[in-house]
Amino acid sequence: MMYESRFETDERFERETVGSIERTTAYETNEADGPTYKTGTTIVALAAADGVVMGADKRMSLGGRFTASKDVEKLSQVHSTATMAISGAVGPAQQLLDSLQAEASLYRTRHGEPMSMKALSKTTGHLVRGLPVQPLLGGVDETGGHVFELDGSGSVIEDSYAAGGSGMQTAYGLLEGRMEPQLSVSEATDVATDAVLAASERDTASGNGVTIATITREGVQIGDVTDMNGGAS
Repeated sequence: MMYESRFETDERFERETVGSIERTTAYETNEADGPTYKTGTTIVALAAADGVVMGADKRMSLGGRFTASKDVEKLSQVHSTATMAISGAVGPAQQLLDSLQAEASLYRTRHGEPMSMKALSKTTGHLVRGLPVQPLLGGVDETGGHVFELDGSGSVIEDSYAAGGSGMQTAYGLLEGRMEPQLSVSEATDVATDAVLAASERDTASGNGVTIATITREGVQIGDVTDMNGGAS
């Protein structure tokens, strides 16, 4: 989801409706803090038969009006077999990633095994509360692949696929048409890539390539993909 830069008002509210769930995020703003960089963003996640695939564009904007970076990594490994895709204000998203990585590492040190995805999602729900971010969390445990939507209200919603950010409407349109049960990781990678590329064609805050994360029981692989229409993503 795309958040406004911080200007004159003391508080901003942004509403979105995803399916039948209406979520409201409020956060304090302070002009003295300066401009808020945001990822703009199209992020997607799909549960496959043998893992999870996540995708994201690479653009970061200032106030939604200026492209501040064309090479932002919006997918980060947070657990031995889990990845988070960030959407929203960059600073809080980075803090969330650091905190979640620390919690997952501490749990593994204490218990000698990684968190289950259910436990990791609940921990993320607590950490994200009150932040102007709406990440997606994807990962694999002994029960299979899992995809979770989260937001600043603390909600944690599991689904077989999800999209987020300013390009989510276009991405969802493609996902609805091509998502099928028991896709292979390779097939899910193609769908995730096409969803991000399609959103980047219509959403001015998304673009500059596609990053894909593939998550299986063996671990996490994150890298850029090539747009077959020409040029590097």
